[in-house]
Amino acid sequence: MPILNSNSLEFFSKSADQTKRLGLRLGALLKVGDVVCLSGDLGAGKTTFVQGLARGWGSLDVVTSPTFVIVNQYRKPEGCILHHMDAYRLAGAEDAFNLDIDLMFSSGALVIEWPEQIQKALPENYLWMELSWIDELQRRIVFMPKGERYIDLVGLFRQNAFGG
Repeated sequence: MPILNSNSLEFFSKSADQTKRLGLRLGALLKVGDVVCLSGDLGAGKTTFVQGLARGWGSLDVVTSPTFVIVNQYRKPEGCILHHMDAYRLAGAEDAFNLDIDLMFSSGALVIEWPEQIQKALPENYLWMELSWIDELQRRIVFMPKGERYIDLVGLFRQNAFGG
């Protein structure tokens, strides 16, 4: 379990709908170039969170797990792309570079499930999130920003989602 610092945020979601609403609030704050890393075991709520994130980003596309296709893309009406990568089946950073992860960083926002698989391909700064299964309905979600942009993002998210 990670040690939290003053820039981190811990939240306990009580339902899939609440997890989606958290994603929606964060998605509304994302900008082109942002990277969100979702770490957690199967069933921890990563794809559920991304369903809300994509909606907050402005996409009306149906969000599904990219486990077998590796990358799904969700578009805003004006064309910006939210790239949704599942790195579970990737062998490492080289596989991510072969998928043109650098283009994903620059052409939209990127959310990565199982980011520990491609740690060396990640940029210097990003938002790391740990999702944990507690029971059938509850999930623990910890936001850990790395870099000023993501510290500011978590601060904005905290204000928008919780009022403080």
